[in-house]
Amino acid sequence: MRRLIPTGDAARPVAFAEAPQPVPEPGEVLVKVEAFAPNRGETFLLERPRPGLLPGKDVAGLVVQAAADGTGPGVGTRVVGHPASGGWAEYAAVPTPSLAVLPDTLDHVRAAALPLAGITALRLLRTAGSLAGRRVLLTGASGGVGHYVTELAVGSGAELTAVTATPERGRRLAELGATVVHEVAAADGPFDVVLESTGGPALPAALARTRPGGTLVWFGQAGRTPVTLDFFDLLTGPERVTIQHFHYAGAPYGPDLAALVRLVGQGRLHPEIGRTADWTHTADTLVDLRERRIRGKAVLTIDKEREGDHR
Repeated sequence: MRRLIPTGDAARPVAFAEAPQPVPEPGEVLVKVEAFAPNRGETFLLERPRPGLLPGKDVAGLVVQAAADGTGPGVGTRVVGHPASGGWAEYAAVPTPSLAVLPDTLDHVRAAALPLAGITALRLLRTAGSLAGRRVLLTGASGGVGHYVTELAVGSGAELTAVTATPERGRRLAELGATVVHEVAAADGPFDVVLESTGGPALPAALARTRPGGTLVWFGQAGRTPVTLDFFDLLTGPERVTIQHFHYAGAPYGPDLAALVRLVGQGRLHPEIGRTADWTHTADTLVDLRERRIRGKAVLTIDKEREGDHR
């Protein structure tokens, strides 16, 4: 089969290679991948790839081999999955607790856009607690996570302000009900909850707009600049603010994937896909994703020419 492997070249981060078909563990199914969605964090890993790195955490496709231990869906079932790695390939082994079955109404392109960004959004909002009637600030809002957070938070009754780099990147967020600004300094605080994903100077600026007793949840550093906090600046700002570190990983992903699939089916969640392309365009797409030239998610589809090839 074919898979994409790291090259170490920033201009062409991946290239095709022939590889053996994965051999699933007893609790894994073998999925014929129809679409996958790279994440911006994966583009950072490709800059200096560690030996043996096989990227790919978001896949949608068809089960072609059921799990040997009897768990999970059977052969012929359409699924969305979140494997630990190896999803940028014609076939991927996916643990059955990291799968959800797809209804006929949900295509593989939208499904592939759900896993990492959608699970992160769900778990981030659970961490933030009930948002009905609360004022929320979201930084770095125009990526995949930001669109899901915005739609879910606004749908739950939050008054959400989203920070994006440009008006174009914020247009869809405004349509979803967010107030859009283009720098943290322009956000009209104070906010009950701040969801901060940019790092650098954005975090202290967002912290200064948190109400006394409020919460800042720090879930990323997309700006790739370390954060510096001055203790004495905090003394002149809001008191008793809680800063909470967040990472989405942990607990089986299947139930959250099933919840995301259900929300899409109910029309309560709409994946924002800024680019869909054949996987032969993966290298260019990764560069554009890294350089923030894609709004929302990018999804790569695998051609059907080798559909019968199970080598």
